[in-house]
Amino acid sequence: MHSFSSKRFVSTLIVLCAVSASPAHAQENPSDLPAQIELLETRVRFESNGDSRKEVHTRVHIINELGARQFARLSFDYNRSFQQIEFPLVRVTHTGGGTVDILPSAISDQPNPAVVNAPAYQDVRVKSVRILGLTPNDLLEYRVVTTTTNHPLAPDFWLDHTFDRSGVTAQEIFELDLPGSLYFESKFAPGCPSVWMVGGSDSGLRVKVCGSVPYSSSSQSCDMRPTSRCALRWDLHIPSVNVPAEASVSFPDVMVSTFDSGISLVERLAAALSVKPEDQRELQLHLQAIAPRPGTSSVTVQDAYQFVSQKLATVDLPVGANGFRLRGAKDVLDSGYATPEEKCTLLAAFARSLGQASRSADANRKPTNVQIVFLASQWVPEEPIRPSMLEQPLVVISDRKKQFVLDPSLEVAPFAFIPPRFRGKYALSLTLADAGDYLVPHFTKLPLTLPFSAFQRVNTTASIDTDGNLSAEVRYALRGDNEFLLRVAFHQSPKEKWNEVAQLLALSDGFRGKITNVTASDPYATKTPFTVEYQITQPKFVDWSKKPVRIPALLPQLALPDPPAKPASGVATSAIELGTPLDVETHLTLHLPAGTAARTPTATSIVRDYATFASHYQASASTITASRHLNFLSRQVPADRAADYNAFLRAVQNDQSQEFLLERPDRQATVSTVPQPPPKL
Repeated sequence: MHSFSSKRFVSTLIVLCAVSASPAHAQENPSDLPAQIELLETRVRFESNGDSRKEVHTRVHIINELGARQFARLSFDYNRSFQQIEFPLVRVTHTGGGTVDILPSAISDQPNPAVVNAPAYQDVRVKSVRILGLTPNDLLEYRVVTTTTNHPLAPDFWLDHTFDRSGVTAQEIFELDLPGSLYFESKFAPGCPSVWMVGGSDSGLRVKVCGSVPYSSSSQSCDMRPTSRCALRWDLHIPSVNVPAEASVSFPDVMVSTFDSGISLVERLAAALSVKPEDQRELQLHLQAIAPRPGTSSVTVQDAYQFVSQKLATVDLPVGANGFRLRGAKDVLDSGYATPEEKCTLLAAFARSLGQASRSADANRKPTNVQIVFLASQWVPEEPIRPSMLEQPLVVISDRKKQFVLDPSLEVAPFAFIPPRFRGKYALSLTLADAGDYLVPHFTKLPLTLPFSAFQRVNTTASIDTDGNLSAEVRYALRGDNEFLLRVAFHQSPKEKWNEVAQLLALSDGFRGKITNVTASDPYATKTPFTVEYQITQPKFVDWSKKPVRIPALLPQLALPDPPAKPASGVATSAIELGTPLDVETHLTLHLPAGTAARTPTATSIVRDYATFASHYQASASTITASRHLNFLSRQVPADRAADYNAFLRAVQNDQSQEFLLERPDRQATVSTVPQPPPKL
């Protein structure tokens, strides 16, 4: 592990400008933009003690009213406990002549919206400047200076920077001023200028630079004196140059990190995200309090997860917003709120205690391994490990047979549910792995599948009266990704707004009409499927005067991924992503006025190894029943089976477009056939 002292800067510094670092973007015509950034100039200086100064100088040409609205307020996040933000220049030059400097009264400093109800985190703030009077063709110029002093992870430091390829920025300049003496040798690969720099023997500093942006000009100025510094500069004129098509890997162009091997970062974060010895008794008392039944001590990991996720409100701050500083366990538990890092720390501590004294959530087995991990979706092997790559803390609990990945920041998620965007991604463990003679950072791959079967059941009971009005009751029961989305929607909406949530749900499923009488199961009851029920009415749903009446099957539309677009010449076709396996069943019972005859569509049945589909339609005694069953069995369809998938998709779409034919006996004809009494003499 590398260490720092006040006398000597000895850690490794890595600077990397990556090849094909970010996705290609179509270059926009400046005349089509709401605003054009004529110059984006960024200068960053790091000191050997970890302090830094970042100055951003920007000139923006406002093109139209939309651009004026976009730049009417400039906002910047910061943490006032170790950062300061200043606006030395905010000036508007009007197209008709004259300049206006923005007054200090236009600057506001407010707590981040996520911490408004969390007094412990009022240092996490947003500083804004309000710019009034912007009009098309004005020129806005501003400078923003951010200084960082005594960061909790100092003297280490890190930085990520990605150049703007959207075409909005005409010229971008990026300068780095780094501590340490460097020797460098220039090497230029075709289309990718690169520079290797190795520190002098007294500095312990090693720097790697690959200036991969093929349309950039860069310069380096470094010497071998122990007191010297190294300056790196990129000057990009982007809109005039085409972005290479192979630029598809999404990670930053410039990466700086003093956490060379990652070991020191893991050790420091592991120390920060651990429960202090003085809090252990507090944890034991809470473990006893969350027993599922009063007077029992049988607490499981699932009980602990439910307590941490539901009883502590999540303060949804980005990772590291508070410098990876955590409050003590007692303070967190007493306050009733916590950041994602604090929630994971508490849950991991609970799980470790249970592994020593009680039992785990599944089959009463003791957890044998508890780790806190951080999602690192942009991690690339052999690239610097740095705090900026860490996205979301999670807890991984393993025993001899199973592994659970838990995200306690999701307040209404079932046990071991993680969002789809996390699945299959890599996460950095805060437990170092044994590599024989030494320890190394370890990345674990998160599971692709859910720990339970995902399903969606929709039952519709409907009727059409003699006036053609439709009334129906619809009931949903869900497990999986859609379940979580609905739990969140109903959890975050007051009950008086549930009709609006159900209205959006009905529209997404192809139902039209007025929604009433909405009910939903408790979003916190995550051990059972989530259910939603509502009633829907639609006047004049059918016009009985038409012969015959055609109506769709009153079933939700089953959504399937679109077939892949034809790839460009020379580009390989990608697999078709179906997502997490999901079993969807929809059922309809439709009651018709007496005497109504119905003709049903033809049923469909398709079986593939990646998905199956079957429909069933029946009519008898003025009642229609219908069902559709779509079961996704695999996560994806191989690229070479695109034609087969297209055929499957068309068959499902054709089935869903089929209609019922309804016929009612003519009312006048019915009346004329009724026997009449004989005339009076």
